[in-house]
This record gives sequence, structure tokens and C-alpha cells, in this order.
Amino acid sequence: MDERLLHETKIHGTVEFPFAVYLGRIPEYITAFPRHWHEEAELIYVTAGRLNVSVWAQNYLLEPGDIVIVLPHAIHAIEQAQSEKAEYYNIMFNFSLLGEDRLAEKYLKPFLTHEKNVNCMEPAGSELNLKLKPLLESLIEHRNDGYSTHEYLVKSNLLMVMHLLNQYCVETGEKDLALHVTYDRLKPALDWVRLSYAMDTPVQYVADLCGFSTSYFMKLFKDLMGMGFTAYLNNYRLGLAAYQLAVEDLNVIEVALNCGFHNHSYFTRAFVKKYGMTPLKYRKSCQHR
Repeated sequence: MDERLLHETKIHGTVEFPFAVYLGRIPEYITAFPRHWHEEAELIYVTAGRLNVSVWAQNYLLEPGDIVIVLPHAIHAIEQAQSEKAEYYNIMFNFSLLGEDRLAEKYLKPFLTHEKNVNCMEPAGSELNLKLKPLLESLIEHRNDGYSTHEYLVKSNLLMVMHLLNQYCVETGEKDLALHVTYDRLKPALDWVRLSYAMDTPVQYVADLCGFSTSYFMKLFKDLMGMGFTAYLNNYRLGLAAYQLAVEDLNVIEVALNCGFHNHSYFTRAFVKKYGMTPLKYRKSCQHR
């Protein structure tokens, strides 16, 4: 199964050089990456079509040339914009690549501790976008040889990216800082979905993982994630099911069971509601892309 669909705990790049660039195409590769978080910073650069991206509680509709900045640990998601196609690049890097010295303490750590923040969305033509764009295009151009002949070029580009983010950063207000702390307390629930999405477990158990009562957890989850926990879990399962239907040689019932749907009729109804077609028709449509 494609690790990019999950909470990304894998190393992007290598241990010695944690940098990677991925080309994404929606819906050719997948229709959505459910809300998740990871240790790396991520820059999303759209080159064609339109794309929905959410970071924390904000939703953005991206068009060609737009850039979204996702700081480490930020909860975010990527989704198809209605039925539109999109092409984009994910540029991912760990701050450890840029050093762990006094300068890292001064310029990088505040982004990890939420003391500094950035405006996530930089539309094409904005001042920061115009400064970031050549750096991102260089990183994309050298994405395949960044581990052999262009390490200094990649690292210098990333240092310049972080220099610009420091120049354009904003101080995190008390309200936003409290919101980030609350989001952090929900991360055990997202991890549980990643690891145990096929299990039928009472919501109370997941609420306990986060240290909340069931009623408060359900209200908080819906307020912050834009949907209830059960809806989020089902949406996550359906996304995995769509991926398996597209790329794996399993029948529809096997896919449903793998993804936690033990009632085939319910699975079909939920799938049709989300994707507008039956699982079998969805598989056939993927074969003709």
C-alpha cells in the first residue's frame, strides 16, 4: 500500500539526506490524502488544474502557480476539487538536514514550537511566491540527483527557503497557540485511525487515548476537523478502498473487508455517495485513465 496515503512516519529521502520531491496527479494517482501530519516541512506547488488543500482549520483552493507552506506537525489534507484534475509537487524536508546548531535554534526551532508561523497560502504572483518559485523549481529539477551530485545546491535552496519564511513569518498569537496545542492532543486519534482503521472500536477508547471524555472528544473533533470522528474514519477507509480498487488485484468484497467495512451493502452505498459510482465502476474508470 502507498505510504503517502497514511500518516507519514517513513523517512523522506534518506537518513543522511532527508529530502524528497513527489509528483502528484489527482485523480490519476489518488483522489485524496486524508488529514495527517508528519515531522517534515512540506511545500505544495501546483503546476496544472485546481486542488483543495487544508492546513489546520483553513481550506484553500489552489490554482497553477500557487504554493502552500505546511510546517512540521501541521495537520493537513489534499483533496480533488470537485471532478477536476490537478498536477502538483510535494517538496518535503526535515529541518535536521539544515543543521542542529545555534542558527537552527534561532531560526528553525520557533517553527517547531509554534512560536513562529507563516501564512500557509501564497498565491501565484504574491511577493513571497515570486521569491520561492525559482527555489522550488530548482529543487524539482534536481529531485532525482539530489543525493549524488547536487546536495549543496539542494541544501542551499532549502536554507534560502527557510530564510524567506523567517523574513515573512508572523508571531503566533495566544489563541492560535492554544489551538495548535489542542490539535496536538487529537493526534493520537489520527494515529489510531492510521494503524487500526479496519477495527471496530468504541469511540470512548479513542477519546481515552486523547485524554478527553467521549462527549467532549466528539464535539472537539468535529469542531477542529470539520467532520465527526465516525465520518472521518469512514472517509479514511473509503479513500484506502478507492486506492486498492485502482491498483490492487482484489475483488470488491476483499477490498471492503480490508478497509474495515464488514457490511458489503453499506460499503457500496457509502462509496457511491462519496465517489458517485459503484466500486466496480470506479475500478473500471481507473483502468481507462
